[in-house]
Amino acid sequence: MLHLLFYLWTPCLLLCMATLLHHGNARVLTEIQAGPLYRVAGSLLSISCNTSGFTNVNSRKEFEFRVTKPANIMVLNIISTENPSFSYSIYRERVNDITLTHVSSNSVLFEIKSLQKDDEGEYDCAVINPEYTYDGTYSVQTIVKVIDDSLSVSSATSNSLSYNQDETLTLTCQASSNTIQHTHLSVAWYLRKESADDDAKLIVSLDRDFTLRPGPEYQQRYKAGFIRLDKVGEATYRLTIDRLEPSDSGRIYCEAQEWIEDPDLSWYSLTQKTAEETTLAVKGRETEPVTDKVSVVVRLSAQQTSLQEGQVLLLTCSVDTEKLERFFSVAWLRAGVELARIGPTGVLSVNTEYGLREKQGELRASRIGDRDYRLVLQPVSTEDQGGYICRVWPQERQHGGFVQGEAQDSNSLLVSISASASGLLVEMQNTVNVKEGDTVTLTCKVHGFKDQLSVTWQRKVAPMFTLANIIGLSQEGVAETPTVALSNLVRVTRPEVDIFVLELDEITPDDSGVYHCVVSEWNRHSRTNSQSARTMLTVTPMDSFMRVNLISRNSVATVGDNVELMCRVKGPPRLPMTLSWSVQRNTSTLDNILSVYYDGTISWSGEQQRYHLRVDNKPSERIYYLLINGASHREAGSYQCRVSVFQKNVFKKLPPSNLLMVRVRNPASDLILTPTSALTRNINSDITIKCLVTSSRSGSSRYAVTWILQQQTQSVTILSLDRNSQVTSTVDQNQRISGQQTNGPSFELSIRDSRTSDQGVYVCEVIEWLQDPRGEWYHLSPVSGTVQLTLIEPANDLLLDRKEQQLLVKEGDRVHLKCELISGASSDSCFYKVTWFYTRLGSSAVSLLELDHTGLMRYPERTGLHGLQQRLRLSRPKRSSFDLEIQSIHEGDSGTYRCQVEQFQLGHEGHWEQKASVDGGPSILSVNITGEHEAGSGCPSRMWIGLPVAVVLCSLLVIFVLVLKMRRAKTCGKKPDQSLWVEQHQLKTKPYVDDCEVTSQEME
Repeated sequence: MLHLLFYLWTPCLLLCMATLLHHGNARVLTEIQAGPLYRVAGSLLSISCNTSGFTNVNSRKEFEFRVTKPANIMVLNIISTENPSFSYSIYRERVNDITLTHVSSNSVLFEIKSLQKDDEGEYDCAVINPEYTYDGTYSVQTIVKVIDDSLSVSSATSNSLSYNQDETLTLTCQASSNTIQHTHLSVAWYLRKESADDDAKLIVSLDRDFTLRPGPEYQQRYKAGFIRLDKVGEATYRLTIDRLEPSDSGRIYCEAQEWIEDPDLSWYSLTQKTAEETTLAVKGRETEPVTDKVSVVVRLSAQQTSLQEGQVLLLTCSVDTEKLERFFSVAWLRAGVELARIGPTGVLSVNTEYGLREKQGELRASRIGDRDYRLVLQPVSTEDQGGYICRVWPQERQHGGFVQGEAQDSNSLLVSISASASGLLVEMQNTVNVKEGDTVTLTCKVHGFKDQLSVTWQRKVAPMFTLANIIGLSQEGVAETPTVALSNLVRVTRPEVDIFVLELDEITPDDSGVYHCVVSEWNRHSRTNSQSARTMLTVTPMDSFMRVNLISRNSVATVGDNVELMCRVKGPPRLPMTLSWSVQRNTSTLDNILSVYYDGTISWSGEQQRYHLRVDNKPSERIYYLLINGASHREAGSYQCRVSVFQKNVFKKLPPSNLLMVRVRNPASDLILTPTSALTRNINSDITIKCLVTSSRSGSSRYAVTWILQQQTQSVTILSLDRNSQVTSTVDQNQRISGQQTNGPSFELSIRDSRTSDQGVYVCEVIEWLQDPRGEWYHLSPVSGTVQLTLIEPANDLLLDRKEQQLLVKEGDRVHLKCELISGASSDSCFYKVTWFYTRLGSSAVSLLELDHTGLMRYPERTGLHGLQQRLRLSRPKRSSFDLEIQSIHEGDSGTYRCQVEQFQLGHEGHWEQKASVDGGPSILSVNITGEHEAGSGCPSRMWIGLPVAVVLCSLLVIFVLVLKMRRAKTCGKKPDQSLWVEQHQLKTKPYVDDCEVTSQEME
């Protein structure tokens, strides 16, 4: 049986334990993506929300989304999965833009396809409870910040490029952002085939964590070092592909993405943009080596090796070989740099550096015989002197193309060129120092010329520091297209006959270097002389001469005041600057207030009603004023302005300004209180303490009051009411102490049945609440008034009825002994202890029972009185009575009874204090025994007890006398005339005298 009970109770016990554990924690849990979530205007916003803990896990839960915007404290309904009419009208119009979709029965996905700046706010996801009870979290919030899309991606490369196989391709891409939040950029280069409609193929990328990652089809070439992606400068990304292949033909472009890390540590792509595509054509050729060894001898000769500037240089390259039907490629090189090359089919290709001279007819190359090739430079300059060689590659025709053999070099031929005796002279300033962003002007002055002049501007460029043509101006005054890609706006002019000017706009530190001005003198269509001069251009970075400083004349303001912040940008005001104002409140993230872009547009974030903007342009600086209208505590925080210069499609960020703390303080309180004067009251009386407001700052103010009791050892908060007059804390749970606000306004503290513990100094501390310009409540410093409360004890009027009572009762009866207060029993704050004492004749008084002030009854242990104590009953028919009842009176209960009453009151620290003690009059109790003479009212009780005993004894005596009488008659003899029967049975109706005497004698 015990085993059966055990098996039945075990599951129940486990179920109870599980229930207790379950109720220890919230059951329903609703979760949402942690914020703040920064998203770009115009992009997709996705917020996931899920719930768990419901009893029916598989049932479909219904969700609702709401939003609270920064400028409006009202909650706006957006969308619901249950109620189609849940949305407010402003969101009902965007039904195709805003969706709420169930991902599962317990989760949804909220989406805004095209985010607007006005969508910023705190989003609330709430699950509708299908159950009857609430246990857990049903609503959660996250914050969404909407920022501008400031990502800029551009490429300075020309739209189409043509390269030969095995040559090197270099492309650049500029990517930058003006976002003030901490973001990362990733840049990738893609190749899209001309005839393919499929997705572009990744060449190489620089990820957001600065990791290089090649595309799947380019991994081997990347590992071999033929593909590189380098970050050059702050915002330039350079792609280099060595040993181009025909498969590289197509459209190449770069793509940039801006990433931000969400609070859940996941990375989110804010925006993505691509630069213009560049069409690349790679001309292929066979790369197999020539199978048979060809014997080739190359010789280089010159008509004249010592020349003067302006003369003609003729270089002839002769090739000797065994096979006359061979094809060759011939190239001329100076100082290791190829000038020109004639291919196997006779096509001439010229190095970029000499492209302009080839167009102007100053460089020509041709085949003049079966094995002879000639290079002509006319006119020559001193830059053309040096060692020349001729390089020849045997070419064999195969499969419609040519197979290139091993190169053979000629002997080196040294050519010297001396300056011409002509009077042509070119002058330039040795060094030019400019600031970043300026327009640089390089001037070239010409002396001693007779004929027409042309000019070519050149610059030494990396990595070989060779001269590259920038732009030229022909002798007819026609500007020539630059031969190198430039991001600057380049202009070449000839303001005077002997002056040539080169202008470069939006100069950057990357434009620093050596610039050459090459001037040529022409006689009809041939150049007769050429002279050059150079200058060193140094560009000072923007960081070194531009400063951003934030100041204010009133950074500490009172609520409602206007605050003006000044962001001073020292530097050329003509630069295309973008300025952003931001604020950091408490320890939160940096929030953007507004952005003023270089084109004059203004983008606001959050609440624009509180701010105004003004711009002041000066010759050496630009000042941006931010005016805060009616400052509130919401506008307090650390302000900062950030400036970036937009040049060449790149945001050049300057170091941000200093942080300026704006403190918003509350106005001084004008509150004046008039408390009640000192009070002296009796204990147990009702007391009202008042605190009157006689002056305040506003008629619409609200007040919070706290009553504090100060005593010698401590201060205790008695009662607190908030600005809505709601009690927020109290030490009295029985509502003996209460408070209220009345007209005036006046604050009252009511104390019922005052105790000694209520005595002390009462502090009425009042806090005035006002509304700021936003409508939010704020409080001023507290103002207090004091009231001294003195409690006195009234004269003790505790009196008992002291009349003596004489009580005579019969044995077995019950008796009531009176103990009644004549005065002193009216207060409800007083409690009483009563003790009944008993005194026997010849002994001292002992206590029979006690009823203490807490209502506890106690019977002291008394030897011989236990029976009496069991028959005692104490009653209180009214507040002033403490009567004692003795049931079933015994003879031994006779004696003197007396009551004692003690008065108690609860003290300050919760201890009981005795206030008075009085004794009642004696009650003398006598018990009368049955049969005793009852005439005397004062007979002792033992006479009444002995009366029945005497009656019994007398009856026994009479019987005894009769018996003796009968025995005497037998002994004296009988009379003859009497019958025996009569004598034996005759009785006397009353005794004789002598019999009574005998009887009396015998009794005596």
